[in-house]
Amino acid sequence: MLVVMALQLLVAELVVGVAQSKAVTCEPTQLMSCLKPILNGTPPPSKCCRKLKEQKPCMCRYMKDPSLAKYVKSPGAKKVAKACHVTP
Repeated sequence: MLVVMALQLLVAELVVGVAQSKAVTCEPTQLMSCLKPILNGTPPPSKCCRKLKEQKPCMCRYMKDPSLAKYVKSPGAKKVAKACHVTP
């Protein structure tokens, strides 16, 4: 009986943990609001910072993509990340 209750609690914790975690779809076009600040050195809008935080788990993948790496690794991108309080 005690083992069954312990298993039920464990399953309940796992279900809650899975429900709370949010899967990220790696879609670089979601970062379009960051393009001008990266290229022009202007302050990033809040939408850029929000999307940058959402897409953070995707950054390694983006850095390996030759068409995106030049933007992700640029000095402008580092400034935007710093302004948005996102550590690379």
